[in-house]
Amino acid sequence: MNMPLFRTLCWHLTFTLGALAVGSAQAQTQPYPSRPIKMVVPYPAGGNADITGRVIAKKMGALLNVPVIVENRSGANGMIGTDAVVKAAADGYTLLMAASGPIVINPVLYAKVPYDPVKDLLPISQVLSFQYVLVVPSSSALNSLNEIVQQGKAQPGKLSYGSTGIGGGGHLAGEMFSMLSGAQFNHVPYKGSAPALVDLLGGQLAFTFDTVLTASPLIQEKRLRAFAVSGPKRARSLPSIPTMQEAGFKDFDITQFVGLLAPAGTEPAMIQRLNAVTVQALQDPEVIEALQTKGGNDLVGNSSAAFADLIKRELTMYGALIKRAEIKAE
Repeated sequence: MNMPLFRTLCWHLTFTLGALAVGSAQAQTQPYPSRPIKMVVPYPAGGNADITGRVIAKKMGALLNVPVIVENRSGANGMIGTDAVVKAAADGYTLLMAASGPIVINPVLYAKVPYDPVKDLLPISQVLSFQYVLVVPSSSALNSLNEIVQQGKAQPGKLSYGSTGIGGGGHLAGEMFSMLSGAQFNHVPYKGSAPALVDLLGGQLAFTFDTVLTASPLIQEKRLRAFAVSGPKRARSLPSIPTMQEAGFKDFDITQFVGLLAPAGTEPAMIQRLNAVTVQALQDPEVIEALQTKGGNDLVGNSSAAFADLIKRELTMYGALIKRAEIKAE
């Protein structure tokens, strides 16, 4: 080969490779985030986690100067969307906004779950906590928790209560109520809150534990009567309703969370950045109005480490409850 031509070709090749290396280095050092972020909500649109995700995504997008796009990937009690995030690239551009179910309940309820919530996900921040409220139809002859307990003891299994499904918060609250009171009730699982409330209002159910968010409008309309809330403190939107603990059921606590997580392997600096932005978003007046004042939730905004500790504690707590109550997933 002609030597001058050979040297020219070598020079062009060296220049091209050098340019590619520089371009790659620039791409790697580009500040995060530099493109849209996807936030997966593993439930259908309209629920508490979905509403939370959309409110937070809008505010995070404004703070990060990139769009944060919510994607609903429902199915298998939240496990399909959660597994999709676990399998996504750990690059900070795919996040998970999930409630307690797929993180601390499904892993101890189902024999096989396609992910390990502790090993496969990195907590960013708990966004909020929410609780349930025991309600009966306004037309019910039952006038107190004590009357429900008395009838549940006198006629075991006659009183039916509904929930959003096996292992859901309403179901677990009902099982805890049964264990602490010594009464027996018949659990009827539904596919969501709406059909359970329809049957409750229609008299097919004696009571239900529904979220404060969905039950509050019906309580305010006097279509439902509330007896107690499931958490250790009274709900902001139902200040006159006592807790189950105040009503005499010591240690009764079914409080669940909605939180933001990322795939394991995501860089610590990205987790810190996302945590700071989430906490900042939760201090915004519009977010407080939407999720706390109107939504009946308690906003949190804690550290990644604190959220990780909560997940480990609740895996243990729900595991013990599910085992003791002999709850079986169908």
